Amino acid sequence: MKSLKMKILPSEYRIYQLAPNSSIPSQVFDEEFFSVTKTEDEVSLVCSARISIESKNVEAGFSCMQVVGPLDFSLTGILSEISSVFSRENISIFAISTFNTDYILFKTVEAENVKEAFSVSGHKIL
Repeated sequence: MKSLKMKILPSEYRIYQLAPNSSIPSQVFDEEFFSVTKTEDEVSLVCSARISIESKNVEAGFSCMQVVGPLDFSLTGILSEISSVFSRENISIFAISTFNTDYILFKTVEAENVKEAFSVSGHKIL
């Protein structure tokens, strides 16, 4: 696979699980990066740790790595390659895909290990 270019976003993030009928607080929409996914069972919200939302289920302390894109829809194996690098280091991930690219959240305490692992794997962190 061709070398990937990655960028680690500057904020720290939280991942919330909300009830399926929950509304999203308006301040979330002012953030540079956030993600909302709704199913019949839940709403998953990823947003900056600067925003505090009442939720019984929240995971905190995440960094977010962006694959520099846009990526063509015909490309294959990108998430597979990325998850393989994390897997070799025994680091769990939370992946989000958009029309243009992919975002990978990982625990911030692993940031230096992530940078080293991607460098050793031939990928570039900008």
